[in-house]
Amino acid sequence: MKIVFKKPEGLASSSETPKALPFFREISHEGTAALSRYLESATGQQFPILTNTRLEPAFFQGNIENFIGMSQIPTGVIGPLQVHGTSANGKYHIPLATTEGALVASYHRGSRACLLAGGITSICLQQGVQRSPVFKFENIKDLSLFVSWFLAEKENFQEIIKRTSRFAKLTDTRIQIEGNHLTISFEYFTADAAGQNMVTICTEAICQFIIASCPIKPSHWFIEGNSSGDKKASAAAFNHVRGKKVTAEITLPANILSEVLKTSAERMDRYWRTSTMGVIQSGAIGAQGHYANGLAALFLATGQDVACVAEAATGITRMELNKDGSLYAAVTLPNLIVGTIGGGTKLPTQRECLEMMDCCGEGNSIKYAEIAAALVLAGELSIAAALSEGQFTQAHQKFGRKKSL
Repeated sequence: MKIVFKKPEGLASSSETPKALPFFREISHEGTAALSRYLESATGQQFPILTNTRLEPAFFQGNIENFIGMSQIPTGVIGPLQVHGTSANGKYHIPLATTEGALVASYHRGSRACLLAGGITSICLQQGVQRSPVFKFENIKDLSLFVSWFLAEKENFQEIIKRTSRFAKLTDTRIQIEGNHLTISFEYFTADAAGQNMVTICTEAICQFIIASCPIKPSHWFIEGNSSGDKKASAAAFNHVRGKKVTAEITLPANILSEVLKTSAERMDRYWRTSTMGVIQSGAIGAQGHYANGLAALFLATGQDVACVAEAATGITRMELNKDGSLYAAVTLPNLIVGTIGGGTKLPTQRECLEMMDCCGEGNSIKYAEIAAALVLAGELSIAAALSEGQFTQAHQKFGRKKSL
């Protein structure tokens, strides 16, 4: 399929690239060109499609139905954000697609503070994606006989999965019984794919084998009993994992808090304690400020399933005052459904954004998840600083008000 693109006008040579990522409040051709020059020099990549593109409609086959055109979302960049992880080790420029003024500025500020503090440690702890079919029987006795047969057949499931998927591996099965209803949660390793379609197809193959082979037939069954947590906030992931479970931490010295975030560890600690009480009183799942802001913008830019923000934006933020006046901060995200292959990651601008992060293709999903958690932590620090010092409203008035053209 032919991709037609033009390079932005006025793009100067890399020798004119600024030494640090410039920040432009006002949008202009000159500012866009300067950012393009900077990114080309800093990443060694070019982004001709992201900056200016026209694509054949047939290119989007498999990503959209009833295609009529493109809904363009402005994309900004922050960084570099320094990350120390099991796969992510370096300084990364992160694309964020959003229509919310002040969002990029806030994450960029948090990223700068973290860079000056030596970077964020971010570790992927677990991986697993679930599909949870439900089976209904006439009575508990029939259900019990079925379970006995099912447990003896588990070895056959791996062979079925091998025939169904090149990447999926069944890592666990969990059983939940409620009366004559049986829910079986199949948990898979899905390599570098986000994996929702992969686990659905594999589970369908297993269920078809079960229905054809089991001596006690269920009266009916469904491929998903709505208990896997797919695209909804769920407390279950805190005890297990859904997608990738990542935790990230940093200690910010007092001088960086004062000079960059314009606050103190004492004020940040006080605000975190107060806001956590508010979260508890509201009955929210998890305790955090605004994970959804950064994750939605990152997901849009890099071709993730944006609906998964509903579950990915659950987690825990912690901020603590240290004796030396520094601040310890950490985030834990148990629900990062992300991938670097498949789905929207193959689309042109999304691929370029993944390349910008050095996260395109196989072998990069853990790196992506660790960067995503670091991004979330940078954002949590910035918004907490703004709220702790009464800067929040002014920031949105400054950056988030639409000017008349």
